[in-house]
Amino acid sequence: MPDRVTIFLNGHTVTVTAGSVVSAAFLSLDEPCRISASGGPRTAMCGMGICFECRAIVDGIAHQRTCQLICREGMRVETQP
Repeated sequence: MPDRVTIFLNGHTVTVTAGSVVSAAFLSLDEPCRISASGGPRTAMCGMGICFECRAIVDGIAHQRTCQLICREGMRVETQP
């Protein structure tokens, strides 16, 4: 297993430690996982997949809970509107 993996997050190339969850990559860039209905930035809160605040678009699939998703090489992640 490689020590690091590279993902693409909101147009940024991000290299993270292998085994890191996607929400940690969002936090490392100070980027929100999603934007609330009222327009506020939201990010991982519970870290257990219960609160759904960390939802984002991952490889074109919306509503992915990023606190439960391990980064994979080449993964494309976007803040969910």
